[in-house]
Amino acid sequence: MATSNKTKIFSVILTYLLLAGGALLTLAPFVFSILTSLKSEEELVTNGGLALPTAPTLDNFTALFTDHAFIVPLAITGQVVLVMVVCQMFSSILAAFAFSRLTFPGRNIIFWAYIATLMIPAVVTMIPLFGAMSALGLRNTFAGLVVPFMFGSPYAIFLLRENFRAIPQEILDAAILDGAGYWRQLWSIVIPNSRPILATLFLITVVSQWNNFMWPKIIAPAPAWNVLTVATASLQTQYTANWTLVMAATTLCVLPLLVLFLIFNKQIIRSIGISGLK
Repeated sequence: MATSNKTKIFSVILTYLLLAGGALLTLAPFVFSILTSLKSEEELVTNGGLALPTAPTLDNFTALFTDHAFIVPLAITGQVVLVMVVCQMFSSILAAFAFSRLTFPGRNIIFWAYIATLMIPAVVTMIPLFGAMSALGLRNTFAGLVVPFMFGSPYAIFLLRENFRAIPQEILDAAILDGAGYWRQLWSIVIPNSRPILATLFLITVVSQWNNFMWPKIIAPAPAWNVLTVATASLQTQYTANWTLVMAATTLCVLPLLVLFLIFNKQIIRSIGISGLK
């Protein structure tokens, strides 16, 4: 019996040590970024990146806005996120409702053909998508940043469809008897009963669009249309890099997401269970 208890205690201790190690590895880059952003270049060279700043300074953050006009990438990123969240949520809700509750020829074939596009790596479609946007004259424009991804996503539509199908048909039948049409069923019954999954998709969309790098880098390389991720990467050149400035930009990119986590931490935890988000 004593041996069994010792084994359980050892197992618990080992589990917590592994979790602590994983947490340390996860948090280390963020801590390094923050510590470096609060140092001058001279102090970084002298003391290294992991040492606490002896004379913390916000000069790097000030330089981002005064010398590198980071207010423009910040504003563009915020606009892109806002447009993408509104348009993707609206389009995905309508498509998921149609696939889950409406009957029309080829519904299942169209749905599974659309979901099958999840199997195609995004990098494969970048070149033809870039060609199409360039042919339409949307290179280095705000429209070029958002138009290709405004109209829902297979992942969002799949999650919403499965959630909408879980709503008892009897509730919708009762609404139909009361004279509710499809729009009334959607806005008065389906959406209010789907708030957890909608919150999950909202968070996923915000994080994915805020962190998006490849497509903005390809379609809008001009400095006037740089989003935060592209503007941060542009602070580095082939031969030189002001690492304190780069880390300040990285910290600036991360801070809004940390605030979002603090506000919506319960929904984020729920989203992990619903969607498998890591």
